[in-house]
Amino acid sequence: MDAHARQISGKPPHSGWASTYRAPWWLPNAHVQTIYARRLAQNHAVPYRRRRWETPDGDFIDLDWLAGISKSDKLLVLFHGLEGCSRSHYALSLLAACRQWGWRAVVPHFRGCGGEPSRLARSYHSGDSREIDWILRRLRQEQPASEIHVVGVSLGGNMLLKWLGEEGAAAVSVVARAVAVSTPLDLVAAAGALDAGLNRILYTGHFLRYLKPKALAKIAAHGLEIDGRGIIESSTFRQFDDRFTAPVHGFADADDYWRRSSSKPWLKQIRVPTLLINARNDPFLPERALPLAHEVSESVTLEFPREGGHAGFVSGKFPGNLDWLPNRILSFVGAGNHGVKASFTDEKIAPGLGPPAMT
Repeated sequence: MDAHARQISGKPPHSGWASTYRAPWWLPNAHVQTIYARRLAQNHAVPYRRRRWETPDGDFIDLDWLAGISKSDKLLVLFHGLEGCSRSHYALSLLAACRQWGWRAVVPHFRGCGGEPSRLARSYHSGDSREIDWILRRLRQEQPASEIHVVGVSLGGNMLLKWLGEEGAAAVSVVARAVAVSTPLDLVAAAGALDAGLNRILYTGHFLRYLKPKALAKIAAHGLEIDGRGIIESSTFRQFDDRFTAPVHGFADADDYWRRSSSKPWLKQIRVPTLLINARNDPFLPERALPLAHEVSESVTLEFPREGGHAGFVSGKFPGNLDWLPNRILSFVGAGNHGVKASFTDEKIAPGLGPPAMT
């Protein structure tokens, strides 16, 4: 029996392997648990008001604020996943829950994800913890009386965890608690999983359909010395990151990018109370890559449900709901152990965003 199997069966203190989440019987595997969750986004129509920030380097990001909540001293910040946005299913369900419980909330869009191309040649990437830093510190400066809690999903979770580890005790003055969901903590293992077999068809191809046109536009707009044909022909994350992500963001190659950007090595340095939620059947990250209790600090709680897919966690009788994850997040950050019943369908969301991505 290997270390992960022993930890699952023994469930020692601080391991966090136990979870209240149970996948519905009618979603029998990781792929349907992942993909079906996106269909439930239509159950949550969240009203947003948009604000644009200029970045320190001359670019911009758009932040979608939950509309109609102004008096709460609690602020939840959600960092989305790869090619995600404020319309992603997990964003809509979480902000609907925040609205129900009277919390203010905001979704900062990474560069180019708010519905308008960013100005600079650079974009966003899995290890860009400095982007997390300036966003959170500006929010802290603008919201000095607020208790700020932060959630990161998938790529956003990796960026967040890396920042929490890099900042260590200094992050405590910025955020109160943090949650990372379906995080590709080991990017080498994650890319290997996504570039193989059925995953390559279901997920990698999906992401590249969005990433490649953006990359080609950057090459044309900024005269980058990158072969556009190589971008067009990329069919794996290794090829795309080798040919575009790595050179544009200062990495030697895909392996260098993944190694330096992974958050797993930083988990022992985290001092902010942090919850990690990853399904053990997540198709984006092999179970063997999940951290053990001795690989994280005492501030980190691990919760690895047996099922749930990638940012899925659908629950209930057919057709199901997305209530479990927002309930678990808000419970951890202090909203109380209440069942979330959010079904706002009478207000429109912010215009101009692309179709919801897998994350």
